[in-house]
Amino acid sequence: MRIIGQIEHPVLKISVFKMDGRVSVKFENAHYEQTFKLGNDERLQSLEDVQSLVDTTMAEEVLFSMQQQHRSRLAAMRRLFGDQNNASVFEEII
Repeated sequence: MRIIGQIEHPVLKISVFKMDGRVSVKFENAHYEQTFKLGNDERLQSLEDVQSLVDTTMAEEVLFSMQQQHRSRLAAMRRLFGDQNNASVFEEII
């Protein structure tokens, strides 16, 4: 797999990969990532093609999904550890 380019975004790191003719686009922020495997679609073979796909609406939807992932993680932590401060779960470093 090789990186064929990056797509600029103010919040997300967006990388485009290609392997054996298959293209993937990965969105990352500080804590979460999402990858869309675009497959062997002949319409999406170049960085420019993928840049056309990754429009403002798609980036906003990815950000919303990452917010939902964050809420799911926090809810799971509350179920596991109760309402105690989640910071206390980790070792305190002085």
